[in-house]
Amino acid sequence: MKLRRSRVLVVCVLCACLFEPLAEAQEKSVRPGINKPFENPDVKEFIKKFEVESREIFTKREEIVAACKLKPGMVVADVGAGTGLFTRLFAVAVAPKGKVYAVDIAPEFIRHIEKTCDAAGIKNVLGVVCSESSAKLPPNSVDLVFICDTFHHFEYPLKTMKSIHEALRPGGQLILIDFHRKKGESTDWVMNHVRADQDVFMKEIVSCGFKADGEEKILKENYFVRLKKVEAKKVESGERAQGLGLIFESLHMTAVATECGSSNAMWMRWAGK
Repeated sequence: MKLRRSRVLVVCVLCACLFEPLAEAQEKSVRPGINKPFENPDVKEFIKKFEVESREIFTKREEIVAACKLKPGMVVADVGAGTGLFTRLFAVAVAPKGKVYAVDIAPEFIRHIEKTCDAAGIKNVLGVVCSESSAKLPPNSVDLVFICDTFHHFEYPLKTMKSIHEALRPGGQLILIDFHRKKGESTDWVMNHVRADQDVFMKEIVSCGFKADGEEKILKENYFVRLKKVEAKKVESGERAQGLGLIFESLHMTAVATECGSSNAMWMRWAGK
């Protein structure tokens, strides 16, 4: 009986400690330092990494653009534009009246994209330097957001996706491309670099006001998923809670134990964590 009462008490303490700050969980980065290489990137070196035949995304670029089903006049946001590989291709696809926002956290990448677009005579690209928690796009401004091998770099995925949701017009589309992360199949680099698998990323995004809208089987190392914006009032509270829970799981348990004190540490010992 004492053991049962102790367990109930520990669970109550845990709930008081964890659920109260759950909505503020995104005050913490889910992957601190992952974007450090982009603080002052050598653009030439990254071109060698991003625009090379050994990279599946590069060799399949034409198929990827075709699968996005862009039309002239559309407004597209290339979030995590990098060296501008897809930005320039999108700009041609939506011309002459459409435009592309090239969004990246590295000002050097944005300057490179603007320079290469000018050299190529591309006039419908706008560079945007984003923050670690926001895409910095105008509200209700884009028809499609493209996130390629970038979502796993989002330190604050819920906040960033909230900003993307606000930037999309009603019924707007989201294209997510990221690495398959499968134990025993994926490379050590992917397992160590990419924090979660497709299911986790999808649940996080859905919790921010999106629904799955199909998948293209054109890649092997990566997956290509299409999602659609759902109006905020249609998003179930359970989905929001699930998304927060997944983010919470991504945080280091040591940090949680520090915040919650000895009661949380006691619970982890009791639960066998």
